[in-house]
Amino acid sequence: METAVADTGFVVALLNRTDNRHDDVTPIYLQQQSILLPQTVLAEVAYLLGRDAGNLTVVAFLRGIAASRFSLVELTAADITRTAEILEQYADSRIDFVDATVMAIAERHQLAQILTLDQRDFRLFRPRHCNSFTLLP
Repeated sequence: METAVADTGFVVALLNRTDNRHDDVTPIYLQQQSILLPQTVLAEVAYLLGRDAGNLTVVAFLRGIAASRFSLVELTAADITRTAEILEQYADSRIDFVDATVMAIAERHQLAQILTLDQRDFRLFRPRHCNSFTLLP
C-alpha cells in the first residue's frame, strides 16, 4: 500500500477513543504500512489531544511514535515556500497553515494518499504531481 500523509483530525480521532470518528479511522490506520506525520501536524495533535483527552494521552502518543506506523517529517525551506504559495493561491478558502504543510509534504514526496477528516479543503486543492488526492477515510 502507498505511503500516506496524515492530517490532524485523522490522528486525533485515532488516538482519542471517545472521538466519534475513532472507529472510522482505526481500520484505515491499521491498513497503512507507513504514514508521514508532518511536525506541524504533531504540534496541532498534541494541543488538541491534550485539551480533549488529557496530557497523559499526549505522553503515551509521544512515547509510542517510534513503534507506530508514523514517521515524523520536518518542513524544508522548499516546503515552507510551497506552503506560502498554497496559502496565497487559496486565500479565499479555509485552507490553513497546517493543511497547506500537509499538501506541500505530499507534493514533495509525490504521494496522493491523505489521511484526513477534512474532505473539503483537500478536495479543493489541486496538487502538482497528480490530478487530486485520494482521501481516507
